[in-house]
Formats: sequence, structure tokens, C-alpha cells
Amino acid sequence: MINTIPHVRVTRPREFTIAARPARVCFLIDNLSRAGTETQLLALLQAFDRTRVAPTLALLDGDDATSRALEPTCCPVLRLGVKSLASRRAWSAARTFSAFLRRHGTDVLQAYFLDSLYFGVPVARWAGVSKIVRVRNNLGYWLTRKHRLLNRVYRTLVDVTLTNSDAGRASLEAEGVPADRVAVLENGVDVERFAASPRAVTGEMRVGVVANLRPIKGLDVFVRAASQLLARHPALRFEIAGDGPQRGELQSQIDSLNLTDRVRLLGAVADVPAFLASLDVAVLPSRSEGMSNAILEYMAAGRAIVATKVGANGRLVRDGVDGLLVAPEDVTELANAIERLITDRDMARALGTSARRRACESFSRDAMRLRFEDFYAMQVQGHGSDCGFVVPALAGLRVERPAKAGTTNPQSEP
Repeated sequence: MINTIPHVRVTRPREFTIAARPARVCFLIDNLSRAGTETQLLALLQAFDRTRVAPTLALLDGDDATSRALEPTCCPVLRLGVKSLASRRAWSAARTFSAFLRRHGTDVLQAYFLDSLYFGVPVARWAGVSKIVRVRNNLGYWLTRKHRLLNRVYRTLVDVTLTNSDAGRASLEAEGVPADRVAVLENGVDVERFAASPRAVTGEMRVGVVANLRPIKGLDVFVRAASQLLARHPALRFEIAGDGPQRGELQSQIDSLNLTDRVRLLGAVADVPAFLASLDVAVLPSRSEGMSNAILEYMAAGRAIVATKVGANGRLVRDGVDGLLVAPEDVTELANAIERLITDRDMARALGTSARRRACESFSRDAMRLRFEDFYAMQVQGHGSDCGFVVPALAGLRVERPAKAGTTNPQSEP
């Protein structure tokens, strides 16, 4: 018996056997970046036990400097250079991608984001890939009517949709994805990368956020909460680490509230552990979340956390035990929760210690790796069989094979 997800009893079914060879999995994603989904993928590629999973990586575009700089050296990488699915380039790239899948004997294609899904699924079926997996880790707030219609078509070609939270599962089922075609595999964090020591208070206390600068992250609410708190605690400093399309709007808001000296937009921060080590309180004011990588990092760093009660935030942070949870959009409640932690340092330390312990025990990167390795082993075991295959992380849930069918990405998490 393996217990990789604390609240789920996980067992290998009787028919589970150790695979004679590693599962050959191709991961297809638009580009690489420092956003959450991409970071989790890169961590998996590095961590896999090569006797269990032999990964390859395909980038639908991959031409920008950031994506090139992040390309891993631990597995074969194919850069397709497709910037539009309606382009002539996409047709030639389809042939290149099909040859790549065949050359590596790919068992499983795992596609991230819509363009990669729309491109990769038919090509993989054409190339004879046995299992198609798509990933949807957010709650679909950005889906247009067109995308919902296309998803109805594509889900007949997809064996399993992976998500990283029960909230993600509920969102998919509400869209009409059958429950037996959804698997929850929770994220993990590299706990060793983050120091868990309290910051020395030197008179200027710091409150910060790590997030992509997009409206869904609720950073405008954070700025308004900062305005309220600075009226009572003028020595506070507020910092936001991250970049994105809302940067200009947020800077205008900060300037209009005369907060320029106390609230700073830092842009993308390469050394997130060092940034978190400088904070007294770490905040995530999102309006919607799946399983937040930012919160996992806050926990690993042992920070005192304030987060909104959305998505899987309550699964990660137990209110009053590992941090404080507040209603989304509520400026005053957010400000009051931050104030509790900057004025009660004993509470802040206790919550941070508990959060760090919980990250180490339940959400380590190694535990995540094992969950994914078991999942892919099941896909290989089901290859060529008419019977269903079992997703071990869901404690015996049976997933039947379907009948054969005739710049900051808004889909990425922080």
C-alpha cells in the first residue's frame, strides 16, 4: 500500500504489476516559462526514475528566449515553432511531431493548454499513440463558448483528463467530463529548496505575493488592503513578485492611491526562496485557483500565510492551523487577517511552522513524482488491452478506455 495523498487511501490493484520497461511519455506544451504549470512540468522531467518513465518534451512553439533558456537537458526536446494552428507551418510540424512520437515509441501523450491539445491529440492518434492525457489544473474561468464546444469534440479522443485538485475535478464534471475520465494528481514542492527560518524583524515588516499579474489573482484587492493597512501601520512594505499583462493597470492603481513608496511591483523574481525568506507574511488574494504552486512554496518556506477560500487553497492551508483563509474580494477581511499576523508574531511563527511541516509530510516533490510514475505505469499496463485501467491515486477508480472516434498563458497557474 502506498499513501502519497494523505486524505485518500491509495492501493495498487491486484492486477498491478511492475512494468517490464519504462512508460514512454511525451509531454506537449506551448512554451516554457517560470509560471506554475511549466515549473511543475520541468520538475517532473528532472525527477522521474528513468526505469519507470522515459520522458520526451515537445514544444508547440518554443522559439522565445525564455523558453529556449529553460529547455531541459535531461530528455529529448523537440521545438516545433508553431505560432498559429491555422498556418502552413502547423501542417509540416504535424508530420515532424508524428515522426518524433513514432521514433521514441511513445505510449502516452500528455498535452497542456488548448493549442497544444488541439494540435497534439489528432497527430498522436494518427501516430498510433495508445493513451492520450490532457491536463487542466485551473477551474476553466477563461473558457469561451468556442473552446467549450471544441472540448466536447476533443474529450471523445482523450482517455483521461488530469487535474491537481478536487475543485478542478468538480469544474470538469460540471462541464460534462465523465467522472470516470478525470484523475486528480496533486502538485508537489521542492521543500529542500526553501529555507524555513523566521525573518529577523528590523522595524520594516514585509508583506508579499508571488503571482502572475492577471485579474484572476486579485492583486487589485491586495493593493486596496495595503492602502487600508498603511493608514494604521505606515512602516509596512508590500511587494508583488511576478509579471504579466496587468502590470500597467496595477502600477496606475498604486500611484493613484499614493502608495508608490510602500507598494512595489518587482517583476519576475528568479530567486523565489530568497524573496519569500524576506517576508513576514505571504498572501494569495486570488479570485479562483486550482492547486496553487505559490501557496505550496509559501508553506515550504515556513511563511505565515493569508489566502482566499477558493479552489484547493483550503485543502493546502487549514484555517487557523497552517495559515488564515479569507473570503475573495473582501478587502477589509484580507487587511484584518494580515494585521493579525503582523501584530501577533507568536501566531505567525506557529502557523508558518505548521505549514512547513505539512508541506514536507504531504506535498513533497518526491511524493508527486511517485503519483505520476504510478499513473503512467498503469497506462503502459493497459496498452493493447480491451479492459479498463486503474488510476492508483484515486484508490481503485476505474477509467474505461473510450470507443475509437471517427505570452503568459492564461491557462497556467502561478
